[in-house]
Amino acid sequence: MARRADLVYRRTQVGTVTVVAVGGSLVLLALIGAGTGWHPATVAVMVLLVTALGMFCCLTIEIDGRQLRCFFGTGLIRRTIAVHEIVAARPVRNRWYYGWGIRLTPSGWMFNVSGLDAVDLSLASGARFRIGTDRPDDVIAALGAVTTLAAPPPAELQGGGPA
Repeated sequence: MARRADLVYRRTQVGTVTVVAVGGSLVLLALIGAGTGWHPATVAVMVLLVTALGMFCCLTIEIDGRQLRCFFGTGLIRRTIAVHEIVAARPVRNRWYYGWGIRLTPSGWMFNVSGLDAVDLSLASGARFRIGTDRPDDVIAALGAVTTLAAPPPAELQGGGPA
């Protein structure tokens, strides 16, 4: 892992809906357990929910001069891509039914924790990988700062407007 001083970009996006839903379920199960007694199934479900919350509560993206890293929660589930393998990056909007988490979409694998915005990476191998983020333009700018990757033109120029 890169030292903090080497990082060009770091952002953690919290999956608010996931945190609220799983946290609410934990509170509900705790109330049920406290009121009716701690059945082993209740405890097992709570342990699974706490584990899921820790693993999928947020998605962090880090970029330095060598790698792009993205990881969920505690970092147990992660993806590392050498920046020289990234040949293109573009902002995209995911379809709502792609969902959140780790998904196989028609355009390749996706990590997403919240929202519909993402960065679609094209790799030298021909594979594609999407990273959900609430700041896709910042991710692309950071990649442009560490690679020869040309950032796409601003949205107002993509429609054929004045240069």
